[in-house]
Amino acid sequence: MTVTIAALQMCSGTDPVHNVETMRRLVREAAAKGATYVQTPEMTGALQRDRAGLRAILRREEDDLVVAAAAELAAELGIHVHVGSTAIELADGKVANRGFLFGPDGAKICSYDKIHMFDVDLDNGESWRESAVYAPGAVARMADLPFARLGFAICYDVRFPELFKTQAQAGAEIISVPAAFTRQTGEAHWETLLRARAIENGVYIIAAAQAGVHEDGRETFGHSMIIDPWGRVLGSAGGTGEAIVLADIDIAAVKAAHDKIPNLRNGRAFTLEVSGAPAKGGVAA
Repeated sequence: MTVTIAALQMCSGTDPVHNVETMRRLVREAAAKGATYVQTPEMTGALQRDRAGLRAILRREEDDLVVAAAAELAAELGIHVHVGSTAIELADGKVANRGFLFGPDGAKICSYDKIHMFDVDLDNGESWRESAVYAPGAVARMADLPFARLGFAICYDVRFPELFKTQAQAGAEIISVPAAFTRQTGEAHWETLLRARAIENGVYIIAAAQAGVHEDGRETFGHSMIIDPWGRVLGSAGGTGEAIVLADIDIAAVKAAHDKIPNLRNGRAFTLEVSGAPAKGGVAA
């Protein structure tokens, strides 16, 4: 079964109203080009590093502008709209980095809270502590669409292959990786990680990304892409500005990849042993 899918590239600012209007325009353009599943980037609603500024625009899920607009668009256009993620206020004062999937009737199919927090210290003084603001999710999610089983990941999750393997072994045929990758890490690892997750699991990867210099001062890598189960890039965008990445995908390619290289079936349990003298500070097995 062949379907047309789209990954939207955005450069979200600090104003959710403006970002929602951009999302509406791009989703409608993608649907007009034939897309029946459209994915937006991580933090579609706003990219805001300032905590006070973020708190000022936070809303609960039931009142969120992005959530409401995505549901309306899905029903209006008769497509699946996948909000890669947006910041959602939680009852305990924390914030969720939460993705949403809406069906063609506008109803929410499911949501997913990003599991792995981006707590890193990079070169040139770039440092991030996502866990200082956001509450990590604890549940991996998949959803059955009319054309495929969809698995969920967000940005930093891509560095944890066990999440992808677990979903692939449970029948995922597409895994989504909406992101706001930094330019520094994106230049080094973005495409390599995405293609690796596609190849080792024999799945399609759809990765809608933020791109460019944002109002809060950060710079994201962009290069939104759609990758097939053999690791081939079917479509990609540049490193700045808005874009719509379209691809026609055939879910039969998932089975074909698994039949050629059945590594998900060929994996074996094993034990680990360490021999020899322990390294300095190490512990002998």
